[in-house]
Amino acid sequence: MSEQEFKRALGYANSAFDLLKRSGIPPYPQFYELLYTYATGVNPTLNNRINALFRSGGSPSMDLAETLYNEFLKSDVNDRMSNVSERMHARIEAVHSAIDTAMTTANAYSGSLQSASGDLEREISIADLRALAGRLLTETRRMQETNRSLEEKLVASRDDIALLQRDLDDVRRESMLDPLTKIANRKSFDEGMETAIAEAAASNDPLCLMLVDIDHFKNFNDTYGHQTGDQVLRLVAMTLKSNIKGKDLAARYGGEEFVAILPSTDIEGAVIVAENIRKAIQAKELLKRSTNEKLGRITASFGVAAFRPDDTAATLIERADRCLYAAKRAGRNRVITEVDLVNLDTPAAAGASAA
Repeated sequence: MSEQEFKRALGYANSAFDLLKRSGIPPYPQFYELLYTYATGVNPTLNNRINALFRSGGSPSMDLAETLYNEFLKSDVNDRMSNVSERMHARIEAVHSAIDTAMTTANAYSGSLQSASGDLEREISIADLRALAGRLLTETRRMQETNRSLEEKLVASRDDIALLQRDLDDVRRESMLDPLTKIANRKSFDEGMETAIAEAAASNDPLCLMLVDIDHFKNFNDTYGHQTGDQVLRLVAMTLKSNIKGKDLAARYGGEEFVAILPSTDIEGAVIVAENIRKAIQAKELLKRSTNEKLGRITASFGVAAFRPDDTAATLIERADRCLYAAKRAGRNRVITEVDLVNLDTPAAAGASAA
C-alpha cells in the first residue's frame, strides 16, 4: 500500500469513527463498515440516504444504522450462494436416495435369481415351476420400475443441476461487479492483479497497470448532486471498458478512482491506451437529465506503471499511484508514466492531494 493510499484509508477511518461518536452509535464492526463506506463515497445511494438525513437536521441512530446496513451492505450474495448450495445438497441427496433404492432392489432381485437357480437344479412340479416363473416375472417388473424411476430422477437431477450451475455462475459474476458502474469491483481487481502478475512472471511478457482518477470530482458532485455524480462515474467506467480489449481488465478501484490491468502491453502501448481513454472522456459533454442543462466536460488524470520481475501487486500499484499523483500535480488531465517521473524536476512526493 502506498503512503497516499494509506492516508486516504486513514482519513476514511477517522471520518467513520467521528460519525459513530457524534451519533452515539456503538463502534460494532457492521456500523463501522457502514460509515466507512459512507466516508469513501463508493455507494452513492447510501450516501444520498444519509445526506438527506443530515440535511433534515437528524443523524443516524443505532436502529437506522442497522436498517441501512441490512439494506446496503449485508450482501444477499452470500444468502443466494447458500440457497444454491442447499438446493444442490437436496438434489444430491435425492440422487443418493434413488441409487440406494435401486441397489436394494437389485440385491433383492439378485437373491431371487440365485434362489430360482437353486430350485431349477432339482426336480420341481409344473405348478411350482409356474409359481417360480410368476415370482421371477414380478421381481423383474419391480426391477424395471425401479430402474425407470432412477432414470427419471437422474434426468431431473441433471436438468436441476444445470439450472443450479447457471444460478451459481450468476451469483459469482454479481459478486465480482461494482453495483453502480457494472464493471469489475475491487475484489475482482485484486484477483485479476494476482493472476496477471503470475502470468507475466512466468512468460516474461510485459504487463502494465493504469490508475485513473476523475479530476475535481468532489466539487462536481457537490455542485450538481449525487445523481449527476453517479452519471459521471458510469460514463468514465464505460469509456474505460470500451477502450480496452482481450485479457485487459477494467475495475472501479474506489470512489472516483478506476484501474485497468493491461497484460501483454508495454509502457508505450499502455500510454496509447491511456491517451485514447483520456481524450474520449474529455470529448463527452455532460447533460443534466432532468433539465438537459449542459454541465460542461470532465477530465481525468492517469498514472501508468510497468511490471518488474520483483514486483508484487502492492509495489506495482504504489508506483502507478505515484504517477497518478504526479499527473495531478502537473495540472491534471494528463498521462504520467514511470519514465516521465524520472524526467520531472520534482519527484512525486507522498501525500499530495488528489482532489
